[in-house]
Amino acid sequence: MPSYFEIKLTEKESFLDALQKRVLLFDGAMGTEIQKFNPKPEDFPNNQDGFNDGLVLTHPEWIKEIHKKYLDAGADCIETNSFGSNKIKLDEYGFGDQTIDFNKKIAQLASEVCQEYSDRPRYVIGSMGPSGFLPSSNDPDLGQKPLDEIRDAFELQAEGLILGGVDALLIETSQDILEVKLVIEACHNAMKKTGKKIPIIANTTLDQYGKMLLGTNIQAAYTTVSDMGIDIFGMNCSTGPIEMTPSVRWLDEQNEHNILVVPNAGMPENEGGQAVYKMTPEKMGDALGDFLKQYKKVRIIGGCCGTNPEHIKVLRKVIDEKANSVEG
Repeated sequence: MPSYFEIKLTEKESFLDALQKRVLLFDGAMGTEIQKFNPKPEDFPNNQDGFNDGLVLTHPEWIKEIHKKYLDAGADCIETNSFGSNKIKLDEYGFGDQTIDFNKKIAQLASEVCQEYSDRPRYVIGSMGPSGFLPSSNDPDLGQKPLDEIRDAFELQAEGLILGGVDALLIETSQDILEVKLVIEACHNAMKKTGKKIPIIANTTLDQYGKMLLGTNIQAAYTTVSDMGIDIFGMNCSTGPIEMTPSVRWLDEQNEHNILVVPNAGMPENEGGQAVYKMTPEKMGDALGDFLKQYKKVRIIGGCCGTNPEHIKVLRKVIDEKANSVEG
Protein backbone atom coordinates (compact mmCIF):
# COMPACT_ATOMS: atom_id res chain seq x y z
CA MET A 1 0.00 0.00 0.00
CA PRO A 2 1.50 3.39 -1.00
CA SER A 3 2.44 5.80 1.75
CA TYR A 4 0.60 9.07 2.36
CA PHE A 5 3.62 10.93 0.99
CA GLU A 6 3.57 8.91 -2.24
CA ILE A 7 -0.15 9.53 -2.68
CA LYS A 8 0.36 13.28 -2.24
CA LEU A 9 3.02 13.27 -4.95
CA THR A 10 0.83 11.47 -7.47
CA GLU A 11 -2.44 13.31 -6.81
CA LYS A 12 -1.97 16.88 -7.95
CA GLU A 13 -3.83 19.51 -6.00
CA SER A 14 -6.44 21.20 -8.18
CA PHE A 15 -5.80 24.67 -9.52
CA LEU A 16 -8.68 26.22 -7.55
CA ASP A 17 -7.69 24.45 -4.32
CA ALA A 18 -4.15 25.79 -4.70
CA LEU A 19 -5.53 29.28 -5.36
CA GLN A 20 -7.43 29.25 -2.07
CA LYS A 21 -4.28 28.40 -0.12
CA ARG A 22 -1.64 30.56 -1.74
CA VAL A 23 -0.88 33.20 -4.36
CA LEU A 24 -0.01 31.57 -7.69
CA LEU A 25 2.68 32.84 -10.04
CA PHE A 26 2.17 32.86 -13.81
CA ASP A 27 5.02 32.98 -16.32
CA GLY A 28 6.18 35.93 -18.44
CA ALA A 29 6.17 36.86 -22.13
CA MET A 30 6.42 34.19 -24.82
CA GLY A 31 6.96 36.16 -28.03
CA THR A 32 10.13 37.97 -26.94
CA GLU A 33 11.60 34.69 -25.69
CA ILE A 34 10.92 33.12 -29.08
CA GLN A 35 12.76 36.02 -30.73
CA LYS A 36 15.88 35.12 -28.74
CA PHE A 37 16.20 32.04 -30.97
CA ASN A 38 16.50 34.45 -33.92
CA PRO A 39 13.92 32.53 -35.99
CA LYS A 40 14.03 32.67 -39.79
CA PRO A 41 10.98 32.28 -42.07
CA GLU A 42 11.97 28.68 -42.75
CA ASP A 43 11.66 27.91 -39.02
CA PHE A 44 7.88 28.34 -39.22
CA PRO A 45 5.35 26.01 -40.85
CA ASN A 46 5.21 26.66 -44.60
CA ASN A 47 7.73 29.51 -44.16
CA GLN A 48 5.03 31.67 -42.55
CA ASP A 49 7.23 34.10 -40.65
CA GLY A 50 5.77 35.13 -37.30
CA PHE A 51 3.45 32.12 -36.94
CA ASN A 52 4.69 31.62 -33.37
CA ASP A 53 2.01 29.12 -32.37
CA GLY A 54 3.07 26.97 -35.32
CA LEU A 55 6.44 26.33 -33.71
CA VAL A 56 4.77 23.44 -31.88
CA LEU A 57 5.13 21.63 -35.23
CA THR A 58 8.57 22.79 -36.36
CA HIS A 59 10.48 23.68 -33.18
CA PRO A 60 8.73 22.18 -30.15
CA GLU A 61 12.10 22.10 -28.38
CA TRP A 62 12.17 25.93 -28.40
CA ILE A 63 8.78 26.15 -26.71
CA LYS A 64 9.75 23.48 -24.18
CA GLU A 65 12.91 25.40 -23.34
CA ILE A 66 10.94 28.62 -22.75
CA HIS A 67 8.44 26.81 -20.53
CA LYS A 68 11.31 25.28 -18.54
CA LYS A 69 13.02 28.64 -18.05
CA TYR A 70 9.87 30.05 -16.48
CA LEU A 71 9.31 26.99 -14.31
CA ASP A 72 12.95 27.09 -13.21
CA ALA A 73 12.45 30.76 -12.33
CA GLY A 74 9.67 29.71 -9.97
CA ALA A 75 6.43 29.98 -11.97
CA ASP A 76 3.59 27.84 -10.65
CA CYS A 77 1.76 28.11 -13.97
CA ILE A 78 2.80 28.23 -17.61
CA GLU A 79 0.59 29.48 -20.41
CA THR A 80 0.28 27.38 -23.54
CA ASN A 81 1.75 28.84 -26.72
CA SER A 82 -1.74 29.12 -28.19
CA PHE A 83 -2.46 32.85 -27.94
CA GLY A 84 -3.45 33.02 -31.63
CA SER A 85 -4.82 29.51 -32.06
CA ASN A 86 -8.55 30.12 -32.33
CA LYS A 87 -9.94 28.91 -35.65
CA ILE A 88 -10.25 32.41 -37.12
CA LYS A 89 -6.55 33.08 -36.57
CA LEU A 90 -5.46 29.60 -37.64
CA ASP A 91 -7.45 29.98 -40.87
CA GLU A 92 -5.04 32.78 -41.80
CA TYR A 93 -2.17 30.27 -41.71
CA GLY A 94 -4.02 27.38 -43.32
CA PHE A 95 -4.49 25.37 -40.14
CA GLY A 96 -8.08 26.26 -39.26
CA ASP A 97 -9.40 22.78 -40.08
CA GLN A 98 -6.94 21.37 -37.52
CA THR A 99 -7.91 23.70 -34.65
CA ILE A 100 -8.78 21.00 -32.12
CA ASP A 101 -5.73 18.80 -32.75
CA PHE A 102 -3.44 21.84 -33.03
CA ASN A 103 -4.45 23.14 -29.58
CA LYS A 104 -4.38 19.66 -28.09
CA LYS A 105 -0.77 19.25 -29.24
CA ILE A 106 0.23 22.63 -27.78
CA ALA A 107 -1.37 21.80 -24.42
CA GLN A 108 0.21 18.34 -24.30
CA LEU A 109 3.64 19.85 -24.87
CA ALA A 110 3.21 22.19 -21.88
CA SER A 111 1.82 19.34 -19.76
CA GLU A 112 4.84 17.16 -20.55
CA VAL A 113 7.16 19.90 -19.35
CA CYS A 114 5.23 20.38 -16.09
CA GLN A 115 5.37 16.66 -15.39
CA GLU A 116 9.16 16.92 -15.20
CA TYR A 117 8.79 18.97 -11.99
CA SER A 118 7.95 17.14 -8.77
CA ASP A 119 8.87 19.76 -6.14
CA ARG A 120 5.35 21.20 -6.08
CA PRO A 121 2.26 21.26 -8.32
CA ARG A 122 2.72 23.08 -11.62
CA TYR A 123 -0.25 24.05 -13.75
CA VAL A 124 -0.90 24.45 -17.47
CA ILE A 125 -3.08 27.41 -18.41
CA GLY A 126 -4.75 27.39 -21.82
CA SER A 127 -4.09 30.76 -23.44
CA MET A 128 -6.90 32.16 -25.62
CA GLY A 129 -6.08 35.50 -27.22
CA PRO A 130 -8.45 37.70 -29.24
CA SER A 131 -9.88 36.85 -32.66
CA GLY A 132 -8.72 40.11 -34.20
CA PHE A 133 -12.34 41.27 -34.64
CA LEU A 134 -14.37 43.72 -32.56
CA PRO A 135 -17.95 42.46 -32.53
CA SER A 136 -19.19 45.44 -30.46
CA SER A 137 -18.00 47.96 -33.04
CA ASN A 138 -19.56 49.28 -36.23
CA ASP A 139 -16.26 49.06 -38.06
CA PRO A 140 -16.94 47.94 -41.67
CA ASP A 141 -14.23 45.29 -41.40
CA LEU A 142 -13.61 44.43 -37.74
CA GLY A 143 -17.24 44.64 -36.61
CA GLN A 144 -18.86 42.44 -39.24
CA LYS A 145 -17.89 38.91 -38.18
CA PRO A 146 -21.01 36.88 -37.17
CA LEU A 147 -21.17 36.27 -33.43
CA ASP A 148 -21.75 32.54 -33.74
CA GLU A 149 -18.68 32.25 -35.96
CA ILE A 150 -16.55 33.90 -33.29
CA ARG A 151 -18.03 31.69 -30.56
CA ASP A 152 -17.51 28.53 -32.63
CA ALA A 153 -13.89 29.48 -33.38
CA PHE A 154 -13.11 29.67 -29.66
CA GLU A 155 -15.15 26.57 -28.82
CA LEU A 156 -12.90 24.48 -31.06
CA GLN A 157 -9.82 26.00 -29.43
CA ALA A 158 -11.12 25.40 -25.91
CA GLU A 159 -12.01 21.82 -26.80
CA GLY A 160 -8.48 21.15 -28.00
CA LEU A 161 -6.89 22.74 -24.95
CA ILE A 162 -9.12 20.74 -22.59
CA LEU A 163 -8.34 17.49 -24.42
CA GLY A 164 -4.66 18.36 -24.14
CA GLY A 165 -4.92 18.50 -20.35
CA VAL A 166 -4.91 22.18 -19.36
CA ASP A 167 -5.77 22.99 -15.74
CA ALA A 168 -7.63 26.23 -16.57
CA LEU A 169 -8.68 28.32 -19.56
CA LEU A 170 -7.42 31.90 -19.80
CA ILE A 171 -9.24 34.48 -21.92
CA GLU A 172 -6.55 37.12 -22.26
CA THR A 173 -5.66 40.48 -23.81
CA SER A 174 -9.37 41.07 -24.42
CA GLN A 175 -10.31 44.39 -25.98
CA ASP A 176 -14.04 43.91 -26.60
CA ILE A 177 -16.26 42.79 -23.73
CA LEU A 178 -18.77 41.23 -26.14
CA GLU A 179 -16.04 38.94 -27.42
CA VAL A 180 -15.17 38.02 -23.81
CA LYS A 181 -18.80 36.95 -23.34
CA LEU A 182 -18.66 34.87 -26.51
CA VAL A 183 -15.44 33.16 -25.42
CA ILE A 184 -16.85 32.37 -21.98
CA GLU A 185 -19.88 30.77 -23.66
CA ALA A 186 -17.50 28.86 -25.94
CA CYS A 187 -15.54 27.55 -22.94
CA HIS A 188 -18.71 26.30 -21.26
CA ASN A 189 -19.81 24.63 -24.50
CA ALA A 190 -16.43 22.92 -24.88
CA MET A 191 -16.60 21.66 -21.30
CA LYS A 192 -20.01 20.13 -21.93
CA LYS A 193 -18.71 18.52 -25.11
CA THR A 194 -15.62 17.04 -23.44
CA GLY A 195 -17.35 16.21 -20.16
CA LYS A 196 -14.62 17.95 -18.21
CA LYS A 197 -15.10 21.07 -16.07
CA ILE A 198 -12.12 23.34 -15.50
CA PRO A 199 -11.77 26.92 -14.21
CA ILE A 200 -12.28 29.92 -16.50
CA ILE A 201 -10.19 33.07 -16.09
CA ALA A 202 -11.63 36.13 -17.86
CA ASN A 203 -9.26 39.01 -18.50
CA THR A 204 -9.65 42.50 -19.82
CA THR A 205 -6.98 44.76 -21.27
CA LEU A 206 -7.22 48.38 -20.18
CA ASP A 207 -5.38 51.47 -21.36
CA GLN A 208 -3.69 53.92 -18.98
CA TYR A 209 -7.07 55.59 -18.37
CA GLY A 210 -8.72 52.34 -17.28
CA LYS A 211 -10.73 51.73 -20.47
CA MET A 212 -10.90 48.84 -22.93
CA LEU A 213 -10.31 49.67 -26.59
CA LEU A 214 -13.98 50.45 -27.24
CA GLY A 215 -14.38 52.53 -24.06
CA THR A 216 -15.68 49.94 -21.59
CA ASN A 217 -14.44 50.62 -18.04
CA ILE A 218 -13.57 47.97 -15.47
CA GLN A 219 -16.90 48.32 -13.64
CA ALA A 220 -18.94 47.67 -16.79
CA ALA A 221 -16.66 44.86 -17.94
CA TYR A 222 -16.81 43.08 -14.59
CA THR A 223 -20.58 43.48 -14.26
CA THR A 224 -21.06 42.08 -17.77
CA VAL A 225 -19.27 38.76 -17.19
CA SER A 226 -19.04 38.21 -13.42
CA ASP A 227 -22.13 35.99 -13.27
CA MET A 228 -21.29 33.89 -16.35
CA GLY A 229 -19.68 31.04 -14.43
CA ILE A 230 -16.14 32.39 -14.41
CA ASP A 231 -13.78 31.61 -11.54
CA ILE A 232 -11.26 34.45 -11.73
CA PHE A 233 -11.41 37.93 -13.22
CA GLY A 234 -8.36 39.96 -14.09
CA MET A 235 -6.27 42.26 -16.20
CA ASN A 236 -3.27 41.67 -18.41
CA CYS A 237 -1.13 43.49 -20.94
CA SER A 238 -1.48 47.08 -22.24
CA THR A 239 0.03 48.88 -19.22
CA GLY A 240 2.39 48.38 -16.33
CA PRO A 241 1.19 47.64 -12.80
CA ILE A 242 1.02 51.28 -11.66
CA GLU A 243 -1.64 52.21 -14.22
CA MET A 244 -3.73 49.21 -13.12
CA THR A 245 -3.95 50.36 -9.49
CA PRO A 246 -7.39 52.08 -9.54
CA SER A 247 -8.94 49.09 -11.33
CA VAL A 248 -7.35 46.56 -8.96
CA ARG A 249 -8.58 48.59 -5.98
CA TRP A 250 -12.15 48.61 -7.32
CA LEU A 251 -12.14 44.88 -8.10
CA ASP A 252 -10.83 44.06 -4.64
CA GLU A 253 -13.74 45.97 -3.10
CA GLN A 254 -16.24 43.69 -4.90
CA ASN A 255 -15.04 40.79 -2.75
CA GLU A 256 -16.45 38.20 -5.16
CA HIS A 257 -13.99 36.72 -7.63
CA ASN A 258 -10.30 36.25 -7.05
CA ILE A 259 -8.21 38.64 -9.12
CA LEU A 260 -5.42 38.07 -11.64
CA VAL A 261 -2.92 40.88 -12.30
CA VAL A 262 -0.46 40.26 -15.16
CA PRO A 263 0.92 43.60 -16.37
CA ASN A 264 3.58 44.51 -18.88
CA ALA A 265 7.01 45.56 -17.71
CA GLY A 266 5.79 49.15 -17.56
CA MET A 267 4.18 51.30 -20.25
CA PRO A 268 5.65 50.70 -23.71
CA GLU A 269 8.07 53.32 -25.02
CA ASN A 270 8.55 53.85 -28.74
CA GLU A 271 12.17 53.47 -29.79
CA GLY A 272 12.83 53.34 -33.50
CA GLY A 273 9.30 52.20 -34.22
CA GLN A 274 9.49 49.37 -31.70
CA ALA A 275 7.77 49.05 -28.33
CA VAL A 276 10.31 48.83 -25.52
CA TYR A 277 9.46 47.91 -21.93
CA LYS A 278 11.86 49.21 -19.32
CA MET A 279 10.45 48.28 -15.91
CA THR A 280 13.11 46.26 -14.12
CA PRO A 281 12.34 43.00 -12.33
CA GLU A 282 12.92 44.75 -9.00
CA LYS A 283 10.52 47.63 -9.77
CA MET A 284 7.90 45.20 -10.96
CA GLY A 285 8.40 43.10 -7.85
CA ASP A 286 7.88 46.15 -5.64
CA ALA A 287 4.67 47.14 -7.45
CA LEU A 288 3.08 43.69 -7.45
CA GLY A 289 4.29 43.10 -3.90
CA ASP A 290 2.33 46.19 -2.85
CA PHE A 291 -0.77 44.76 -4.55
CA LEU A 292 -0.42 41.54 -2.55
CA LYS A 293 -0.12 43.49 0.70
CA GLN A 294 -3.04 45.82 0.03
CA TYR A 295 -5.57 43.73 -1.89
CA LYS A 296 -6.51 40.35 -0.45
CA LYS A 297 -8.38 39.20 -3.57
CA VAL A 298 -5.25 39.39 -5.75
CA ARG A 299 -4.34 35.70 -5.95
CA ILE A 300 -2.48 35.47 -9.27
CA ILE A 301 0.40 37.61 -10.50
CA GLY A 302 2.73 37.27 -13.45
CA GLY A 303 4.20 39.16 -16.37
CA CYS A 304 3.09 40.06 -19.90
CA CYS A 305 4.96 42.01 -22.61
CA GLY A 306 8.57 42.87 -21.80
CA THR A 307 8.89 40.39 -18.93
CA ASN A 308 11.31 37.46 -18.89
CA PRO A 309 12.48 34.76 -16.48
CA GLU A 310 14.35 37.35 -14.42
CA HIS A 311 11.09 39.17 -13.71
CA ILE A 312 9.44 35.89 -12.71
CA LYS A 313 12.36 35.04 -10.43
CA VAL A 314 11.86 38.29 -8.52
CA LEU A 315 8.08 37.78 -8.33
CA ARG A 316 8.70 34.30 -6.90
CA LYS A 317 10.78 35.88 -4.15
CA VAL A 318 8.04 38.47 -3.47
CA ILE A 319 5.39 35.76 -3.07
CA ASP A 320 7.60 33.58 -0.87
CA GLU A 321 8.53 36.49 1.39
CA LYS A 322 4.84 37.38 1.80
CA ALA A 323 3.98 33.77 2.63
CA ASN A 324 6.79 33.56 5.19
CA SER A 325 5.74 36.81 6.87
CA VAL A 326 2.16 35.53 7.19
CA GLU A 327 3.35 32.22 8.66
CA GLY A 328 5.72 34.07 10.97
